[in-house]
Amino acid sequence: MAQIFCIANQKGGVGKTTTSVNLAAGLARIGQRVLLVDLDPQGNATMGSGVDKRALALSVYEVLLESASIAEAAVVPDKLREAGAGYAVLGANRELAGAEIELVGEERRERRLREALAPVLADYDFILIDCPPSLGLLTLNGLCAAQGVIVPMQCEYFALEGLADLVKTIKQVHANLNRELRLIGLLRVMFDPRITLQQQVSEQLKSHYGSKVFDTLIPRNVRLAEAPSFGLPGVVFDPSAKGSQAFIAFARELVERGMQG
Repeated sequence: MAQIFCIANQKGGVGKTTTSVNLAAGLARIGQRVLLVDLDPQGNATMGSGVDKRALALSVYEVLLESASIAEAAVVPDKLREAGAGYAVLGANRELAGAEIELVGEERRERRLREALAPVLADYDFILIDCPPSLGLLTLNGLCAAQGVIVPMQCEYFALEGLADLVKTIKQVHANLNRELRLIGLLRVMFDPRITLQQQVSEQLKSHYGSKVFDTLIPRNVRLAEAPSFGLPGVVFDPSAKGSQAFIAFARELVERGMQG
């Protein structure tokens, strides 16, 4: 039965999509069956997984509006399969921006994704949901569908402020909509150990959140940044890069935590 995790942070530009596609590829590389759900109308996780968002026959938009199933809409990109890091992608494009408006008056509007995932839970080990950087109906669908939230964050001062808001949101969704939802952990990304402030914020995180801070650190890495322009996760684009190796280590840590939990 799949473990379902949202990759979320209300702050933009913190590496949510980079985390989503590279964690998906890392998990697939170590033998896990993975579905990546792109809930962001920008479709960056879709494109970064080797899927042309403009050519999608079916997307998460149709799934949320209940005109297609996940089994019908999800695709496994050939480039990923050939690289031994094949995972399924439920893609998104600009149409998804309209779904937020169209769903407002609908019944069970925040539970559409949860209900759509139910028939495929046995087909995957992990389902990762890449959320947009705002707390709208799309992110709410992700939080209602998930058992936990993985928060990628940079070790910078303002990141701590945003984290407090996100933890509050998780608690509210847990109390009112999804009793399974919890904070799985904080992933320190774009980390540069030479910067004193980043080390200080990292220590603050560990002292305040303890075991909720993942051991794996994702370094600032040029190859990870270059990979999306080739339509590939860094783990596939350059498996030997430090950033790629870190995401494979993170995938292993996540699997081990699940086994312990």
